[in-house]
Amino acid sequence: MSDVHDEYVAGDINTIDNDSGEDFSNAESAVTASAVLEYIAKSLAEDPNAVSVEVSERQGKVVLSLSVGPGDMGRVIGRRGRTAQAIRALVGAAGARDGVTTSVDIVD
Repeated sequence: MSDVHDEYVAGDINTIDNDSGEDFSNAESAVTASAVLEYIAKSLAEDPNAVSVEVSERQGKVVLSLSVGPGDMGRVIGRRGRTAQAIRALVGAAGARDGVTTSVDIVD
C-alpha cells in the first residue's frame, strides 16, 4: 500500500518521468485513448480505411474527433446513440489511464 507521505521513486509506474524538462500537452499524452477509439471505430466500420481520428485540446480536455465513411455513421452512433455512448465510456476509461479527460466528437 502506498501512503500519501511516500517519497517519489524514479521509474515508479504510478508517476510520469519527464527527464527532458519538456512540458507535454494533454493532447500529446492521450495515445491510449486515441488508439482505443481508432481500434473500435475500425472494427465497427465496413470501410476501415475511411476512419480517421484527430486529437486536439480544448479547455484542458482532450477532444478526439472521429470521422467515418457516410455509410458507417449509423453503425458508429447506434440506435438512440447507445453505441456512441459506449464508445465514449471506453475512450474515457482509456483517457483516465493516460491521465487526461477526454471527449469524443463524431463528425460528418
